[in-house]
Amino acid sequence: NIMHADGTGTKSSLAYIYWKETGDISVWKNLAQDALVMNLDDMVCVGATDQFIFSNTIGRNAFHISREVLSEILMGMESFFEMLRSYGIEAVNSGGETADAGDLVRTIIYDATAFSRMKRANVITNDDIAAGQVIIGLSSYGQAVYEETYNSGIGSNGLTNGRHDMLHADYRAKYPVSFVANIPDGLAYSGKWKLTDQPEGFPLDVGKMLLSPTRTYLPVMKKILTEHRSKVKGLIHCTGGGQTKCMKFVENLHVIKDNLFNIPPIFSLIQETSQADWAEMFKVFNMGHRLEIFCDPADAEVLLKEIEPFGVEAQIIGRCEPAEKNQLTIQHKDISLTY
Repeated sequence: NIMHADGTGTKSSLAYIYWKETGDISVWKNLAQDALVMNLDDMVCVGATDQFIFSNTIGRNAFHISREVLSEILMGMESFFEMLRSYGIEAVNSGGETADAGDLVRTIIYDATAFSRMKRANVITNDDIAAGQVIIGLSSYGQAVYEETYNSGIGSNGLTNGRHDMLHADYRAKYPVSFVANIPDGLAYSGKWKLTDQPEGFPLDVGKMLLSPTRTYLPVMKKILTEHRSKVKGLIHCTGGGQTKCMKFVENLHVIKDNLFNIPPIFSLIQETSQADWAEMFKVFNMGHRLEIFCDPADAEVLLKEIEPFGVEAQIIGRCEPAEKNQLTIQHKDISLTY
């Protein structure tokens, strides 16, 4: 029995501002995907690929969040489930709780709990990650064949940083319900960008880039784990902790990531605007790939060929070497980091 709970975090606050600024209520539909994927893709990492049952938990301030917003979120859930079913993955919404909690919630909190069952023998524990293995990274950005538009890769981590570091101070006065009142003025909405600005080279405006729905790897992993489960020695979802997440799941290993994807434009812009150091950026954000498959070198090519038809870029991004204690090295162009 597999259970998991997660949600959209502060991304819902960003969706609120974008909706109010533009009138585009569809951002709430996409937000549903964030809560679902933050559950599903963690569950994939223990080997679960089918028969998911969801219960949602929504706390809203009814003075700011209308019934139409709730409708968009629930329709977004069903639309996402329909996409999964087209890949032979059954996922259903069993209902849940929607509470009007204006005394507690400034705009809306959207969380979900997921349940699935699988054969105990098929559970992936990451105990098989070992020295000599390589790491396949699956990109977080671009456009997979099952996605409707370009995905910036932002996911649902680091949005408090991204929102306040990127967005213009005008939003501080205009939308006080979107942040905690006692945040110092220099930290709350301290950037230069408006939500509808579109920097050179960006396929979407700043708001839509920050609100890109979290990419799921479930269609890809359904195929891989159905046909090649024995080749997969470990799976890590690079969410909380970003590229350092792997440190929690290895033992006496030096993980070396020296063939990473190009840093997606959204992360480059966040770093440029905030002047955050790269060590923090790689720890807060996924920086280009959000799922890692650990496997033997001889099996890597087979797995990469299985991923290719889905339109998700994938490549060997690193390897594991023996060490007396856990260590992570990131080498990317002129960036060199050790954790």
